[in-house]
Amino acid sequence: MGHVRTARRAVAASWRRARTALLLHCGLRLIGIGMVAAWGHRKGVGLHEILATRWDSVYYLSIAEHGYSSPMVPACQEGGPTCKLAFFPLYPTLIRGVCAVTGLPADWVAWGMALAASLLAAWGIFAVAEKLYGARVALFTVALYAVVPHALVQSMAYTEPVFTALTAWALYAVLTRAWLTAGTLALLAGATRPSGLAVIAAVTLGAAWQLLPVTGGHGAEPPAVPDERAHGRPTARLYGAIVLAPLGWAAFVLWVGHRMHRWDGYFVEQRRWGSTFDGGTFTVQRLRDLFTQPALSLDDVVVAGTVITAIILLCTLAVRRPPAAVWIYAAALVLITVCGAGYFHAKARFLLPAFPLLFPLATALARARTTTVYAVLTGCAVASACYSGYLTMVWTHSP
Repeated sequence: MGHVRTARRAVAASWRRARTALLLHCGLRLIGIGMVAAWGHRKGVGLHEILATRWDSVYYLSIAEHGYSSPMVPACQEGGPTCKLAFFPLYPTLIRGVCAVTGLPADWVAWGMALAASLLAAWGIFAVAEKLYGARVALFTVALYAVVPHALVQSMAYTEPVFTALTAWALYAVLTRAWLTAGTLALLAGATRPSGLAVIAAVTLGAAWQLLPVTGGHGAEPPAVPDERAHGRPTARLYGAIVLAPLGWAAFVLWVGHRMHRWDGYFVEQRRWGSTFDGGTFTVQRLRDLFTQPALSLDDVVVAGTVITAIILLCTLAVRRPPAAVWIYAAALVLITVCGAGYFHAKARFLLPAFPLLFPLATALARARTTTVYAVLTGCAVASACYSGYLTMVWTHSP
């Protein structure tokens, strides 16, 4: 019971420290949601319809209500009759469970769950940033996360809010040496999105470093996280994290392979959707098109800018030498996004969970004058809100 009370006090203290940042985050997000609501109202479309029942949300709702076996209605334009097998199961499973308990419609449950997860994600991001750089940098990290170009997805019935929440708290668990918690959260993240490989890599490599024998002396690499070896090296928990972390991702991929009667069934389904790993050739070609093709959309420009900025920020983050697990996660997510072929218009969304990339910008804001801070956050909030309206009311593909 003593451990439970201690944990409750720690959670309460963390919430109190994060409260101001979370209020700021919610305020900034409301600007974007308000823009979409106003734009949708002018076109006769409700906010719930826009954010909870369109694009990829349709697949998650179908899986939640009918499972993977029933065909999509209407039929998938991409992916063929097994198209739903491209979508990982945790989010639709949670939707189904909450619907069974509450009796609420699946679309409302999916949207409400995403909104709650976005708040948990912002809290987790604050906790990680505060642990590394202090409360002021954490405040601005959460604020910037609320106004990135594709921030609207944080308020949609998509997997990104759930995935970011699981990832942020998994990294916090690594930083605080709660290895079994980190492994469990990585397991769940791996069952949420294919990019769960990034947090799996962060947790497993972070734990594996702690298991290396002490080389002692000079020239030894500094520990990736606060050193367990000074505290007796809880080997069982470290091995537990390494074993747990990949189970969610691996179990789903193996299950899809079994369903499709071939070991690489999941990757076959991804190819049917047009998603492959080409080492970055597709991304480079699309970036080159930015300078050679006259007909480009606003989305093309924003996504290209986001990808280039992410690479620059990753290099900047490396110079700042964060704990290895944090950098590994960010680097792996950027690698997966940049080196994947297909869906260029969604690459900025794929980078949304890469919140450690915001640390250098948040650090700069933390040192800036108050007038500069207000100008930057206000300008970014307005620009992000306008772009959110564009993505939902003008752009014809998934955000």
